[in-house]
Formats: sequence, structure tokens, C-alpha cells
Amino acid sequence: MPAASPPTRWTLPKCDAAAAEKLARAAQLPEGVAEILAELLIGRGITTAEAAKTFFAPALSQLHDPYLMLGMREAVARIRQAVAANEPILIYGDYDVDGTTATVLLKTAIERLAGSAAKPDVRYHVPHRIKEGYGMQSSVLAAAHESGVRLVISVDTGVRAFVAAAEAKRLKLDLIVTDHHLPDEDRGVPEALAVLNPNQDGCTYPEKDLCGAGVAFKLAQALLEAAAENDAERERLREKILPSFLKLLAIATIADSVPLRGENRVIAAIGLRELKNPVQPGLRELMRLAQIDPTTLHPFTTTEIGFRLAPRINAAGRMDVASDVVELFLTRDAVRATELAEKLNALNDARRATELEALTQIEEVLAADAALPKPLLANASAIVLDGAEWHRGVIGILASRVVDRMYRPALVITHNAHSEEGEETQEGVAHGSGRSVPGFHLLDALTAVDLAEGPPLFTRFGGHAHAVGFSLLSGMVPELRRRMEAYASERLTAESLAKEIVCHAELPLERITPVLAAWLAKFEPLGIGNPAPIFVARGVRVAAPLRKMKEKHLKLRLQQGAARYDCLAWNWAERAEAMGLAEGSVIDIAYKLRENTHPDFGGGLELELSDCRMTDNESSSS
Repeated sequence: MPAASPPTRWTLPKCDAAAAEKLARAAQLPEGVAEILAELLIGRGITTAEAAKTFFAPALSQLHDPYLMLGMREAVARIRQAVAANEPILIYGDYDVDGTTATVLLKTAIERLAGSAAKPDVRYHVPHRIKEGYGMQSSVLAAAHESGVRLVISVDTGVRAFVAAAEAKRLKLDLIVTDHHLPDEDRGVPEALAVLNPNQDGCTYPEKDLCGAGVAFKLAQALLEAAAENDAERERLREKILPSFLKLLAIATIADSVPLRGENRVIAAIGLRELKNPVQPGLRELMRLAQIDPTTLHPFTTTEIGFRLAPRINAAGRMDVASDVVELFLTRDAVRATELAEKLNALNDARRATELEALTQIEEVLAADAALPKPLLANASAIVLDGAEWHRGVIGILASRVVDRMYRPALVITHNAHSEEGEETQEGVAHGSGRSVPGFHLLDALTAVDLAEGPPLFTRFGGHAHAVGFSLLSGMVPELRRRMEAYASERLTAESLAKEIVCHAELPLERITPVLAAWLAKFEPLGIGNPAPIFVARGVRVAAPLRKMKEKHLKLRLQQGAARYDCLAWNWAERAEAMGLAEGSVIDIAYKLRENTHPDFGGGLELELSDCRMTDNESSSS
């Protein structure tokens, strides 16, 4: 593979003008911006007026019938039986945002089944990331059985838990698995009373991309609907209860980076709207510490969730005990809620410090490699880094940072389990996390290298196309590095690893209007599967000296014809200097349009730079 990747590619879809005109007319899009809006909709697979109406107006009525999910009737019947008989129920969760919120949603729904009667005995177990690792453990099931539990429900885990499922059967525990991860290609799903997973064979549920909390919510929805006995109760369910459940589900959906289209878009849109009224004290306190003010007119977006709320929730599982998150979102005690929210906030600070320390070490490794006459990492198709002191709770974040920096699939491994008091450590066992680039299925890669010639590599592994987790003997790391490089080098080229910016439409600055900006706001919530539109404008002049912010960011004043806009360029100071960008430069830009809501800058429209090229650069053509 060549040592250097080609310049960043801009891809711009070919516009079918006739199709855009037809959609614009049928959907009655506003004159003057109809064409550009129709282009953006078609690029998202929205080609009819009815689909456009649904897209711009997400509603509860667009949620799918939960009974379309394979196994739902069996699961609902068994849970209602357990509640009626006052049987203890154990919810087996996971330690990230998805798993903890799923636990809260399902526990709350089951407890609602009792109505005014005594509250059902619904227990939960959230594993400790370091002490237990991911997935159901037979020892936990045995302890649950000893305590009288006869029904176990997994959330965001379990679809590959064949050993644990066999232990549940031996103990005569009824097991309901709710999960969204991909089943084993050869073995399918474990034996259980019911398995709820839209990705399993034979399941016709329309939305295949639900997060784990989304699958748990569909079970909760079915339970609540089954318990509604009259029109008044059904109306209250639609108007009050289900929307309140979507608050936490929206956080999980956004945090788990599932595609924000179809049912996920409905969940995120309604949930973000409902977050304007955080009644539960734990949620309210966490939002306060994350500096999210629900009383402001500025609407919640995926940015507030992804960069403020989700990291604080995830910090509990990364650095300490994720069961604190479940308690935070269940408690009605305002004092306890404040204590727990402050703990999560402090853990997030600790996570950032730990991450920064490890990231500094990784940067030093990458810099030392780059200085070699024949760099190894810079020339690798897949990057495998291991360290003796990296905290297992942050290696997934570190892998993401390596991918951002090197634009290669990356596995980051720690040989240090960070044992704590009472923990049984396994000497010589390493733990890793991986992240990928578009077009490279990371779980398939791990499956292939584990089955390659030679002994199996992993003691356990799992995940999906973009992210994986695994463990292996420390001595097998060099072999993992060798096999990953062999596998990736056959499937990746320098061209495929070039950074790509997917642009969505040509939009000269003179065509920007407040009406267009208002309609672009209707594309929220934005994220994977529904990205923020990136526009291309050519022949734009830098109309003022560049202003540096915090030594690494820039603010540009750009002009095209009579149109002039401020443009924020995050982390562009060094790059702009290298390319000779200055007042008077004429450039092509890829940009996003945004509303400046900062109280100190007076509002108004501004641009956010995604990429730029000097117009005399031969690579500027798309």
C-alpha cells in the first residue's frame, strides 16, 4: 500500500433536475429554495411528497407496531405472568448509555403494569466493565437463581450469550433476550424463551437499526399497550407516557450512533422535544451540570446530547460503576439525584484526564514512527497499538482518536486491567477496542483473523461494522497485528483510505437566505444516516485578515459577489498557514450553514468550514 494517501476527496451526487422539480412541486416546497431542498431530500432517499411530509413532521403514529418483532408475544405474556404472580424479575443490563437507559426504561414499564397494586419485584444488574466485562455471566445468573429469580431479561446484550443461555436453562431460569447486536452467523441466536432482535433471521420488524434501548422500548411499549384497558388509559399512554419514555431513549439512540432515519428519527425528534421538560430530578440535575438550560428558546440538538450528556453518562461505566446511572434516572429524591449527578460529572472529568494522558502517549508513538526512514504505522493498512498502562474504560475513545488522526481501522489494546479491591485479575490477558472507517466491516475482520490459519486469537469478541471489543492473551498481540495487516491490506487501498467529504449540493453564498436556513433546521435531528448538509461554493474570496481563536481555530470573512459571511474553521490554523491561506485568497469551500446562537455575537447566519482548496489547485475539481 502506498505510504501517502491522496488529497481529501469531495464527492457530490449528480442531481436529477427533473426528479427534484417533480418532488419540489408535489411536496409544495417554498419557492426560491425548493430545488435545493428537493436535492437534499432525494439524497436521503425521500422521493415522494408523503415521505417528505413524514420526514418533516415526525409523530408517535409513525412508530411501528411492537408485535411485528419476532418473539414479542411470548415475551409480553411471560412478563405479565411474572408480575401477576409477584415473581422476582432480573433485568441484566450493560454499562454504557444504551444499556443503562434500556434498564431504566424496561424496569419503569414493568413496574407500571401493577397499577395501584404493590410494586413488582424488578431487580437489575449492570456489570462492572473491568471486573466482569461485557455480556451475561453465568455466576450472576446462579446468584439470581439462589435469590428466587425465575425470569431474566437481558437488555443491549445476550444475542451471542450461548454459554449464559445454557446455564439459564440448566437453572430453569426463563430467559428473554433483547438486543440489537448482530447474531452469530453460524449459530444464530441462543436458546431462550424469547429473543427480541430485529436483526435475527425470520424477524420482519421494519426498523433494523434500533439501538439496544430501542429494542427494550418496543418491549416496554407492548407491555404498556397491553395494560391499557380503556380509551382514557390508551389516550394517556399516547399523549403522556410514551413521549416521556422517549426522553431517555433519544439520549441512547443518539449516543449509540445508530442511523437517524425512519423510526430512529421519530424517537430522536420527539425525545429531544420532550427534554425541554426534564421532570425526573436525576435527568434535570445532569442537564444542569452539562450546562444545558431547558428554559432557553434554543432547541435541543444531537450536539447537546452527544457532547454534553452522553459522555457524563458513559463516564460511570468507563471509570466506576454504571449502576449509578440507573439509580440516577430512577430516583425521585432530589438530594440523592444531585449527589449522583455530581459524581458522574466528576467521573467525566477524570475520564478526560485519563484519556488525555493516554492520547499524549499515543501521539508520541505516532510521531516517533513518522520520523523513521520507513514509517511502519503510517504505511499500515490497519493500526494496532498496545500499552501497558492505558485504562480499559477509555480505549474505545482512543481507537476513535487514532482513526480520526490516521484514517485507518484501529485497534487499541491495554495489558493492564486496572484491578481494584476485590477483583480477580487474569494475568497475561489483554483487552482491546476497535473502530473502523467507512467500507471496512470491523466485526467481519475480527471474525476472519480469528479463523485464519493458526490458533484462535481471541478469548472473546463482538461488536458490529464500526466498533468492536475483544480480549486475548497478551502474547497473541503480535500475531493479531500480523493477521490484521494481512487481512486489511488485501481489502484497502490508498485511494479507499483517503478522507472523503460527502457533499450534498452546490450552494453559492448568494443563494443563502433566511427561508432556506429555516427549512434546513427542519432536517434536525442530524446524525449518522441524516447528516448535516454540506454545500459547495466555488470561487469564494477571503475578504479580511484571518482571525485566530485559541491558537488553533480560525474565523474567516468570506465573500462571493454581494454575499459576505463569517466562517468558523475549527482546528484550521496550522493547515491554513501551510496552504498559504490569507486575505485575498480565492478558494473553493465545502461548508455547513448554521445559526449563530451565541449571546455575545448577536446571532445571524454563519458558515462552518468542512474543507477548502485554493482555486489554482488541480485537485479542486470534484
